[in-house]
Amino acid sequence: MNARRLSANHGVLWLLAGFSLFRRNPPLLTLLTFTYLLLVVVINLIPAIGPFLLPLVLPLLTVILANGCRSIEVKGAFNGTDLMREVADRRQAIMHLGGLHLLGSATMVLVSAALGMDLTLSENLTSEQMQDLALDLGLFLMLSTPLLMAFWFAPLLTLWDKIPPAKSVFFSFVASWRNWRAFFMYGVAVGVAGIIVPGILLVTASLISASVVTVVSVVLRMMMMFVLAPSLVASVYVSYRDVFQTIPVETALVAEVPPDDAAQE
Repeated sequence: MNARRLSANHGVLWLLAGFSLFRRNPPLLTLLTFTYLLLVVVINLIPAIGPFLLPLVLPLLTVILANGCRSIEVKGAFNGTDLMREVADRRQAIMHLGGLHLLGSATMVLVSAALGMDLTLSENLTSEQMQDLALDLGLFLMLSTPLLMAFWFAPLLTLWDKIPPAKSVFFSFVASWRNWRAFFMYGVAVGVAGIIVPGILLVTASLISASVVTVVSVVLRMMMMFVLAPSLVASVYVSYRDVFQTIPVETALVAEVPPDDAAQE
């Protein structure tokens, strides 16, 4: 399986192309994103089995998201058949991938416990406790990075490229490692869009009046929920296409589907 080695600027292009794909059909992509997030929350809250069930089904939810993104890119919309395309044929492989994800998640939790990390949030934390929490959170993110790399592309490699689950995990990790510069810039772009720019806007609004801060805060929350989140979902699909399908990401920034063509589909 050949994975392209991309330059760092592709990480920024992934986010921009994700936003461009979001613009093809904002309501549908937003609905798809919210449904995914709702399912993740509901499954995780199932007593006793939720935390174990969620890693098992995440690969399935990921491929459904990707099918939706691909349909929006091709014809501007999707239906139930589009979302489940090829899933039935590859259900056993996707289940095996979910088992690998559960194994990786469990290993990460065990290692975190062995290192004595406490990520519990509570009220009235002292400054020393806040520092310990920040250190534990940073270490946890470092430990979770290899798992994220291993499963970033794995579900789509399993579904669309018909690669066995274990090999998909391996190829995903190698591809992510080869493109660490692009992923670093992707993280920077997400941080700028989701943290730095909103922070600057809030600080600027606070210099004007409290009422302006309230308005800006509400607008920013709406933008995060209804624009940034769907764009991030679409950017994951774009990154796979850019790395493995050798389709330049720039095409996603300029290609548009005419409304009449989408309707005919």
